[in-house]
Amino acid sequence: MDCLFCKIANKEIESEVLFEDDYCVAFKDINPVAPTHLLVIPKKHIDGIDTINELDKEIVAHIFMIIKLLAKREGLNNGYRVISNVGADGGQSIRHLHFHLIGGKKLGWNFE
Repeated sequence: MDCLFCKIANKEIESEVLFEDDYCVAFKDINPVAPTHLLVIPKKHIDGIDTINELDKEIVAHIFMIIKLLAKREGLNNGYRVISNVGADGGQSIRHLHFHLIGGKKLGWNFE
């Protein structure tokens, strides 16, 4: 499989990893839109929200617990945004489930 995020999860491509466990990896986005902009991905390849199945629900729930932990660790006490784009029309540029954790400033709809 030629998936960029699988390669990051498997340490075939270097990234600034901030968290890792048996189920997921969190790293800094290379094109941040806010002071904090992390990506949280499952180690298991899942194409996107539209392909999550019964076997994936524990991984996805775990990722949301990690997002909560990372938000606290990053000091996002006034709030943050979690985004997952789905499919080409939704802006998903890499077909591997991932969640953007964005914060560190007051966010508008266009991140301005």
